[in-house]
Amino acid sequence: MTNKTYVWSLFTRLFHLFLVLALVVVYLSSEEDNLLSWHVAFGYFMGFLFLGRVAWGFMDVRYSRFRDFNFNIDDLIHYMTHIFSDKKKEYAGHNPAASWAIVAMILLGILAVISGTLAYGTQEGMGVLAFLNSTFFKEMELFEEIHELFANAFMLVVLMHIAGVILDRVLHSKNAIDSMIWGYKKIATPESLTLTLWQKVFGLFWIGVAVGLLVYMLSTPTNVLLADANIPVDYQTEHTLFYDECISCHTLYAPFLLPKKSWVKMMDTLEDHFGDDASLEPEDVATIKAYLVQNSAETSTKEAAFYILESIKSQEDNITLAITKMPYWKEKHERIEASIFKNKKVGKISNCKACHGDFEKGLLNDKDIKIPKG
Repeated sequence: MTNKTYVWSLFTRLFHLFLVLALVVVYLSSEEDNLLSWHVAFGYFMGFLFLGRVAWGFMDVRYSRFRDFNFNIDDLIHYMTHIFSDKKKEYAGHNPAASWAIVAMILLGILAVISGTLAYGTQEGMGVLAFLNSTFFKEMELFEEIHELFANAFMLVVLMHIAGVILDRVLHSKNAIDSMIWGYKKIATPESLTLTLWQKVFGLFWIGVAVGLLVYMLSTPTNVLLADANIPVDYQTEHTLFYDECISCHTLYAPFLLPKKSWVKMMDTLEDHFGDDASLEPEDVATIKAYLVQNSAETSTKEAAFYILESIKSQEDNITLAITKMPYWKEKHERIEASIFKNKKVGKISNCKACHGDFEKGLLNDKDIKIPKG
């Protein structure tokens, strides 16, 4: 005889609901540079939820505590080999496959958040680990790859878990989704879940703090978890001659956007500066050239500088002067429709400040990209 048994607490159900919502936002925002802040905020939100679930797993909560999970390999093999059979054993809480999946998701999820924080700090120069940018910026690709490894492994386990739920529904008419919404299962046991006052308070408090943290992060971008450590440069004050001579004719390009050899060639050929004669007094040329070389891509820890240099490693004999001709620039902009560049707010592909508002201050933050409609 089956009974309608209370199995999943409100904390477990809210944790599951918010985790699913966060997962959707995290993955939808992962490929959009201007949604980086949302990606990071919801990533931290997931991490905080996971920490709460770990604490919950060590509390004396029937069906949710880790000591009730079935990690027996023989039981797992039996469960998986009988998944299409009516002889599949029923479990009030987590079956062996779900037990392994839950622990794997928690572990991989936390590792994805940690590695994401490392990548955010080293690559973007943002967040609590922004200080690592100056030391480990050359390893930014490694941290990004590690983050993607954990994130993809996490997603794989999630998809396997979802597939198991769907199979259970189709083959055995078991609706795990309903039980996760309402908390009840029809099972052959009368042992319903009961929570102490402390457990109820802890569960609601943790969920409340997690949601509050998410709202705070999204509404206050300057918070310590998302804070931008990239400092805008006042080029007019830092090098007045460079600023005055360049901005009088076109957009001001930060020195870190080109390698030394490109700046040297450009300053040595000002009489033919992209079709114009931009000749200066020899002493002014020498002064500006020295400043540009001193602050070129080779001396910068910026993400753009790093990838610009990486993209031209094989072009030793080909000195590119136009930033828009750089392989990295082309790769970053290949998905942008041509109509965008024809927009009256943009006008031409070299008008970088049209989408990067603080471009002339040396800032190229992904989160600040605002592309005009085509």
